[in-house]
Formats: sequence, structure tokens, C-alpha cells
Amino acid sequence: MMMFYWVSLFIVSISFAGLLFRLVKGPTVADRVVALDAIGVTLVSIVALLSLIIETEFFLEVILLMSILSFIGTAAFAKFLERGEIFDRDPR
Repeated sequence: MMMFYWVSLFIVSISFAGLLFRLVKGPTVADRVVALDAIGVTLVSIVALLSLIIETEFFLEVILLMSILSFIGTAAFAKFLERGEIFDRDPR
């Protein structure tokens, strides 16, 4: 079973490298935002696999925090792409 974790970690690391390439080279801003969101999911996967390999539960809080930050970042980028600003300064 341990070999399966290492193989999975290798495959996820390769996808992380591909996503980094898409983040830098992406033809549009939307492609870069999608790559950034996928990088967040990939990082959570890497930390979860490392937690399984090391056989510890200490990384569960890190996984939760990374997931929350990834979601907030994706929502902020999506709002920026839609309206051109993140914070509404209109006092309506």
C-alpha cells in the first residue's frame, strides 16, 4: 500500500509542474486563474499524501487552512475578472 502512495505522490507532483507551466504561460487570465485554483487542490493532495506516507494527523489542519485560502483566492480572482475590482467602494 505504501508504494501506491509514493506513485500517487509522483503523479500529482508531475501534474503540479504542468499547472505551474500553465500558470506562467497561460494565454489568458482566466486560464491562469483556473491553473491557480488547480494548484491549490494539488497542494492539498500533496500534503494529504505526505500525511498518509508519514502516518501522522498533524497535517489535517494545514489541509483545511490551504483549502479555505484556495477557495477565497479563487472567489476573489473570479470577482476581479467579472467586475474589475475586488472590493466594492460604492456606498449604496
